Amino acid sequence: MIADLDRHGTETTVGLRELVGSGARQVAGCQYAGITLADKTKTVSNVAATHRYPMVLDAIQNRYGEGPCLEAVWQHHVMHVEDLNVDRRWPNYQRQALEQTPIRSILSYELFTDNGSMAALNFYAEHPHAFTDESLEIGGIFATHVALAWSIMRRQDQFRSALASRDVIGQAKGVIMERFNLDAVEAFELLARLSQQSNTKLIEIARSLIDSEHPLKRRNQAERGA
Repeated sequence: MIADLDRHGTETTVGLRELVGSGARQVAGCQYAGITLADKTKTVSNVAATHRYPMVLDAIQNRYGEGPCLEAVWQHHVMHVEDLNVDRRWPNYQRQALEQTPIRSILSYELFTDNGSMAALNFYAEHPHAFTDESLEIGGIFATHVALAWSIMRRQDQFRSALASRDVIGQAKGVIMERFNLDAVEAFELLARLSQQSNTKLIEIARSLIDSEHPLKRRNQAERGA
């Protein structure tokens, strides 16, 4: 699955849930909302949702590779399902959605495409023809807001991750410098060689080295070997 909620930073996950909840309240006729994430292999996951129904509908789309949210993602436009009872564009999705949920109206907006990942913001209602022209307009404005906010949050997550990685690599360099009497540049070059030779990410090499130096871990290993 390309993206469980845990793939995103905790703050980003919370932020997206808050945005989706706000959208559900502001778009006239909407009862539930969610964000669908998909990739070019048609693998689908739910990033945030106000209720289990959006998650169920994303699971159906993942199973059959069809549905309005995927259509919005792939075709780069807005999808409006006025009455799922009579909309037969996605027969497998329609059948399962009618059986498993009371959802009858759907609005889906493309959010972004990035490195093979694509996302859509979706609004749902239990009644046919729940969304008016005003709903479509407000939904589009809100989708633009979510896309911009998500982009900012993702960059913040990447920055925090980069800082954490830098600290870990710095600690690993310190271990190597002390153990092998090397300077900082030589220690980093050794880490880089180990990474290349083992085909392992540098940050993972660094974490393994730090873990092996941790006194509690050494004690546990010694106890297991006794």
